Amino acid sequence: MARRNYLFTSESVSEGHPDKVCDRISDEIVDLVYREAKKEGMDLWKVRVACETLATTNRVVIAGEVRVPKSLLKRDKEGNVIADSRGNPIINPVKFRAAARRAIRSIGYEQEGFHWKNVKIDVLLHGQSPDIGQGVDNAADRQGEEGAGDQGIMFGYACRETPDLMPAPIYYAHRILQTLSEARRTGKGEVAKLGPDAKSQVTVRYTDGKPTAATEIVLSTQHLDPDWDNKKVRQVVEPYIRQALESGGLAIADDCRWYINPTGKFVIGGPDGDAGLTGRKIIVDTYGGAAPHGGGAFSGKDTTKVDRSAAYAARYLAKNVVAAGLADRCTIQLSYAIGVAQPLSIYVDLHGTGRVSEEEVELAIRQVMDLSPTGIRRHLDLNRPVYAKTSAYGHFGRKPGRDGSFSWERMDLVKSLKQALARAA
Repeated sequence: MARRNYLFTSESVSEGHPDKVCDRISDEIVDLVYREAKKEGMDLWKVRVACETLATTNRVVIAGEVRVPKSLLKRDKEGNVIADSRGNPIINPVKFRAAARRAIRSIGYEQEGFHWKNVKIDVLLHGQSPDIGQGVDNAADRQGEEGAGDQGIMFGYACRETPDLMPAPIYYAHRILQTLSEARRTGKGEVAKLGPDAKSQVTVRYTDGKPTAATEIVLSTQHLDPDWDNKKVRQVVEPYIRQALESGGLAIADDCRWYINPTGKFVIGGPDGDAGLTGRKIIVDTYGGAAPHGGGAFSGKDTTKVDRSAAYAARYLAKNVVAAGLADRCTIQLSYAIGVAQPLSIYVDLHGTGRVSEEEVELAIRQVMDLSPTGIRRHLDLNRPVYAKTSAYGHFGRKPGRDGSFSWERMDLVKSLKQALARAA
């Protein structure tokens, strides 16, 4: 039997955290390739990006494998594409560097140790390995649908703890940082002296299985005024933290313990203070530890990579199961093999809250959605330049955008799931 009374903690990090700077740059590269491919008339189904970013003091290194349109390739004076010794086209770094600088500027880094104008950016992207590409391309040739870009397991989760069907601790940890980010960007006076780098952590008390109050709040935030101490920081940020939690429906316990910049000053932040890498905040990106994670990162990958697309599909399905009233909690696991189109397995756990059986939901899922990489990308319309905005504050629990972003947060499968279950009854 599940525990009913307990404490659970999740953390979030801001868009200026070193790892999130790298996630943002990697996803800007994904968006750049999709935009340029569309502009040039390249088949968007053939876009390939596997991009990793490293950031440290005034240095960014972008590396990985890509398949890009001709507009992103190096040319000689006559306009011919330049190839390396193996005959592979050489990537032109100019637009990739510009995309990285725009991302750093948007985040807000104009500091001596990390400035969007002065940072040195190395672009070490090269063509996708044909040995990897064949796993996707050959399957498409044989079956009319792409094979998975890699093996792996992906999880999706949803629950009734918040309006967006997300676990409460990660939901509120994100809200704190989103509120502070908006305030430092648009506010005046002291709040504008907060820096881009920040981390939050919220411990939530569950009573009878429901989130009732925050019992511990941790915030470490960069501040640009070197004379501030942690008492001053708390004075500035506490009203915004209270707004983020209480307006979202979570009470702050009378005996709640606050830890604001507990080590003292936090002036040197971002990649100048600590090196960053793409893909190191995967639990922040998903469910804050309240549900499993398959192990693969999302940022920097095109959607042939099931690490990304199948995780989006699993969340989409789990959210619709809960929205349909079939359960109060739902975890879905999907598994894939490289070059194989359809998932090897589908597993559903309703955590004892189901109105129908897990086996019935598993069968219904197969009826309402094609879970091949091709099917997922087509159903969720994922061949779009919409991924930079996923790089901070979680890939899940967000509002679907008019530009097609966060399409996996739609709840448009409710009717189909109910009909599939009715047919099977």
